Amino acid sequence: MLISIALMMVFGMMLGWICKKIRFPSLFGMIVTGMILGPHILNFIDPSILNVSSELRRIALIIILIRAGLSLDVTDLKKVGRPAVLMCFVPACFEMAGMVLLAPLLLGISRLDAAILGAVVAAVSPAVIVPKMLKLMNEEYGTKQAIPQLILAGASVDDVFVIVMFSTFTGLAQGNQISLRNFVNIPVSIIVGIFIGFCVGFMLARYFEKVHIRDTAKVIILLSISFFMVTFEDAYGKIIPFASLIAVMCMGISLQRNREVVAVRLSLKFNKLWVMAEIMLFVLVGATVDLNNVKGVGVSAVLLLFTVLIFRMAGVIVCLIGTKLNTKERVFCMLAYTPKATVQAAIGGLPLAMGLSCGNIVLTVSVLAILITAPLGAFVIDLTYKKFLQHT
Repeated sequence: MLISIALMMVFGMMLGWICKKIRFPSLFGMIVTGMILGPHILNFIDPSILNVSSELRRIALIIILIRAGLSLDVTDLKKVGRPAVLMCFVPACFEMAGMVLLAPLLLGISRLDAAILGAVVAAVSPAVIVPKMLKLMNEEYGTKQAIPQLILAGASVDDVFVIVMFSTFTGLAQGNQISLRNFVNIPVSIIVGIFIGFCVGFMLARYFEKVHIRDTAKVIILLSISFFMVTFEDAYGKIIPFASLIAVMCMGISLQRNREVVAVRLSLKFNKLWVMAEIMLFVLVGATVDLNNVKGVGVSAVLLLFTVLIFRMAGVIVCLIGTKLNTKERVFCMLAYTPKATVQAAIGGLPLAMGLSCGNIVLTVSVLAILITAPLGAFVIDLTYKKFLQHT
């Protein structure tokens, strides 16, 4: 196992650095590292690591969401208002609608299978988007219009909505009835997650004010509470609707709001943690990619992916109606809201494991979505943010 981790870290960092030098996203090099070292090519990654791959990826996601919360100012979100709420579900709905319309024509699958495929592909990747938006906030690009905050907040909630839709459609495919409770649970889980996150963050702020401990110990406390919340959702999420990842980010926001001086120091600590977590996350995402699934798909699947991305961009335009953003800023929001990786790696193989007829197609398109949109989206963000956004 230790040799596997060493190989993942060294080659992930090296290929990431090479990609950065040629002005390509470093995460592309990390994904390629995972593909090469993974079970489908060299098979150098220990099976024990692959068995807990989903948990390790979730730990990396928790780290970046805590970091985002510690850097996000609620007053900026209040300035955004309605568009931030709409970005949580409207672009995903547009993309799923595009998939239901076009996938039966291009891939020859049923409408229900297309809906399942749409629910997998429609989720954006916080792991790609959140670090990019934090970079923009640190460099103060678009912050006056709260553009990074808008995209960051939307990407964090978008996944909750899409995963609930995925559960609903796969339930239908297995012969289960549509439950009104599934749809009611979407806003309830988000509200409960926000409430619990803010309460925990407030209590931590008061505790850190009265009890002086090292920042490293505070980091451990934040991570431990986050792991507990995520585990609680896994165990009791069907009984008590609870969006744990939103709660994790809101915990950071609340701490930043009530104890800013501590939040600034902890944010620096989580920046250092992210250096290792980022490599682990994207190398493991790459390890899930099997290029054999892509063979024989043809141009139709690639065409479908790019077409439904246009539907998603149309959804972003709808969300931004009535805002004061100029044309360049709107175009940036459309482009920045396209990368996909983590959710597709997590649930792309589930329909096949369930024995659904669309399983192979969903897995194949999920792999394509990761390979195409994650590096392309990251590249486009890096290429355009200085040209399209105002520098404060």
